[in-house]
Amino acid sequence: MGGDQVEAAVAGCTAALRTALDRDWEAVRAHGLEWSCRTTAFHIAEDFAAYASRLAGLAQDRLPLRITLPEGTDNAGLLQVIEATGALLAAALRTTPPGARAFHPAPFRSADREGFAAMGVAETVLHTHDIARGLGIAYEPPADLVESVLTRLFPHVRPGPSPWPTLLWATGRGELPGRAPVTDWTWYNNLVIPAERLTLTGIRPAAADDLRLGGTGGFDWLEDGPYEGTREACSHLMKAYEAGLHRPEFGVFALVRAEDGRAVGGIGFHGAPEEERRVEIGYDLVRSARGHGYATEALRALTAWALDRDDVDTVITVIERDNEASRRVVERAGFVRATVEEERAAQDGPGTDGGLLLYVRRA
Repeated sequence: MGGDQVEAAVAGCTAALRTALDRDWEAVRAHGLEWSCRTTAFHIAEDFAAYASRLAGLAQDRLPLRITLPEGTDNAGLLQVIEATGALLAAALRTTPPGARAFHPAPFRSADREGFAAMGVAETVLHTHDIARGLGIAYEPPADLVESVLTRLFPHVRPGPSPWPTLLWATGRGELPGRAPVTDWTWYNNLVIPAERLTLTGIRPAAADDLRLGGTGGFDWLEDGPYEGTREACSHLMKAYEAGLHRPEFGVFALVRAEDGRAVGGIGFHGAPEEERRVEIGYDLVRSARGHGYATEALRALTAWALDRDDVDTVITVIERDNEASRRVVERAGFVRATVEEERAAQDGPGTDGGLLLYVRRA
């Protein structure tokens, strides 16, 4: 997702709003908002300018930047501003290096270029909807454009019968049969966790779907990657997403090497914390990346992140009894063998198989 999608969203927005150029946009309130239609339209341009400048400068905090409209700017001029700032965002998306991130507060204080593209599209289609409803004109964006927003910014939302009503419901703008109204919402950019030589990059549903079907998920893998375990983990992620059970911060991460941006493996949780405040971690590496300490580094980073949370007290991992290499990895990462009592207590879980060993690390 990138500049092409932003340009498509802008084209749809301006085509719809040009049908009402003769209306007084300042006198009409945008549907569901306190803003006028004119203020809402200008807000789209403000977001484009903010996103483009953050990406271009790889800003790590809010920029002291503000754009204004000259007095007397008419509706046609305002649409030109939307087109121009949209073009700036599209250009920034096309020139930002893969993996680079810039500031955005929701919810992990940064976003990559796909995240900024998705946010730019979301702001455009949602606020065009608000303006169109206020003015009483027709508007509906293409389904594939909306679906790309849902699978990148709303990984916690169970897919609905069609993308547009689902996005409207997820942002408190509509209803879906069988689902309670949404009164408070946020979107989720993917989480990244830095390690020494690696970045643990959260895999979005859009990327997970591609990986489970044999693709790359948009990552630049080493020649023999990704390993089958990563594809299987992405399949489980998609099942959780399709059931509305996916917690994006407890999903699957690609291990991306800082030195060259190549993906060398995957790591992730088997689910969100249980009532016992426990999570399980699994990992794998492509064969050519093994023996360099990457698995240990990644396991340490993800375990530390989990144990730093208020809802996790214990992290477990399960190793095949004859897998000496993995046993050394988890031991170097600070895990210890579970006691007989602990394995017995986990009799409904991984400790029941005599060929598996349960390892534990606590806060």
